[in-house]
Amino acid sequence: MEQLRLIVGLGNPGAEYARTRHNVGFLLVERLAERWQAAWTTERKFHSRVARAQRSERGVLLVQPQTFMNASGEAVAALVRFYQVTLANLLVVVDDADLPLGEIRLRPGGGTGGHHGLESLQAQLGAKDFARLRIGIGRQTGAREITGHVLGRFQAVELEVVGRVLQAAGEQVECWLSAGVRKAMNDFNGVVVPSETEGNEK
Repeated sequence: MEQLRLIVGLGNPGAEYARTRHNVGFLLVERLAERWQAAWTTERKFHSRVARAQRSERGVLLVQPQTFMNASGEAVAALVRFYQVTLANLLVVVDDADLPLGEIRLRPGGGTGGHHGLESLQAQLGAKDFARLRIGIGRQTGAREITGHVLGRFQAVELEVVGRVLQAAGEQVECWLSAGVRKAMNDFNGVVVPSETEGNEK
């Protein structure tokens, strides 16, 4: 069976969650599907929306689990088992409130950082050594409770930054596909768009 690369964007299904900060993983795989001219279909047996593409002479499956964030691992584990995907060929895209908006960070493995989607994946896969691309969404200054922030939509003033971040993150994913995780980390990790504070300091 063809060895697929699996690129999973995490998020919540449904119109009420569309384009929220928590769904930035969905936004990235949607952008990649558009860029690669890959059509979305609903795969009910995997509880996912999937889009198939061919990149770097390899088959690629873009995935949006439809299980809700906290159960994302159920959908992803089913796909991994069915297509016999090695963890080295799995990339998961998630939002990260501990990274400021404008920053991206790819790692070959690691912890969950309290992210419920990653917690579900690691529990269902029984492993944590799969690549994860974290896209910063920042936090509200002084706020301890972040649920409202992550489930809220990006403000109008943030959308230009989000667009540039998704562009860079998409290029990082393509680098991961063609050259591997280390090259993609070295070339793209860090600040894509400096914050206003950083800009004023220069």
